[in-house]
Amino acid sequence: MLPWLQLARISNLPTVLTNVTAAWLVAGGGWQDARLLWLILAGSLLYTGGMILNDAADVKFDREHRRERPIPSGQVSLRAAWSVGLGMLFVGACLAFAKGWAHPLMIAGLVVCILFYDLYHKPWAGSVVVMGACRAFLVLMAGSALVMDRAFAATDDLLCPGYRLTWDSLSFLASGNLVHAAALGCYIVGITMAARSEHKGSALGLAKRILAILLLFVPIIAAMASDTLLGSLDLIVGMALGWLLSVPIGFIGLGGPSIGRGVGWLLAGITIVDALAVATVSLPLAVLFACLAPVLRFWQRWVAAT
Repeated sequence: MLPWLQLARISNLPTVLTNVTAAWLVAGGGWQDARLLWLILAGSLLYTGGMILNDAADVKFDREHRRERPIPSGQVSLRAAWSVGLGMLFVGACLAFAKGWAHPLMIAGLVVCILFYDLYHKPWAGSVVVMGACRAFLVLMAGSALVMDRAFAATDDLLCPGYRLTWDSLSFLASGNLVHAAALGCYIVGITMAARSEHKGSALGLAKRILAILLLFVPIIAAMASDTLLGSLDLIVGMALGWLLSVPIGFIGLGGPSIGRGVGWLLAGITIVDALAVATVSLPLAVLFACLAPVLRFWQRWVAAT
């Protein structure tokens, strides 16, 4: 079981829960709606499948540089990894559409980004943007589940089956979802830029380091610039600043294993990005999300996040 958990980077899975939950609540969804649970399950399957396929696609590199990984070490067969990973993507997409009522264009965008990143992230440096798009589409997928409610309420043509496939229906996406998706996407790009230099054992160049740090601060900047930000939310902004400045920013400026430690901290901090988004809806939930970050960092001692 542990090899599969390592393939899935299971220590990052709770960040999918906070991504989806924050997006759902910001879009106006309620706790009593069962679609939230289906969307969390669908997002978890899509994330896990993508992580497994990431290792399957990287098997040649791992056999040379990371022989301890589950596939090159023989703990998981390559065929099983491809089968399980693709199966999870398919089931996750079906659940998001049939049970979560997520917009099919958002689901398709997420699946395409996952597959594109898994297949091309090693040879193409620009794939860091695709990785950020994966999380952005996850947020938009969850938020789009409420699009159809608003779309049907705004039209008399309730029997038009093609309506849910049109781009026009996406105009009902909450502005908070768009800001959350953009901020989270930028944050993930910053993390991925740092993570790409980990296997090289060298620090990021000065220009790339500055860009990565700026991207990591985008969620905080977006929260502070939001018209909905209230004085009581200063606590979440402070926690976010404290998390970024305490350890990880310094680590990504160093080479070798320090980069991996910094990336681990930043990945755990995804829950703080979601806290900034959901704080406009529920401050107690935002504090809970932010407090999850050190818990996830502790969990990474048993299952690596990268």
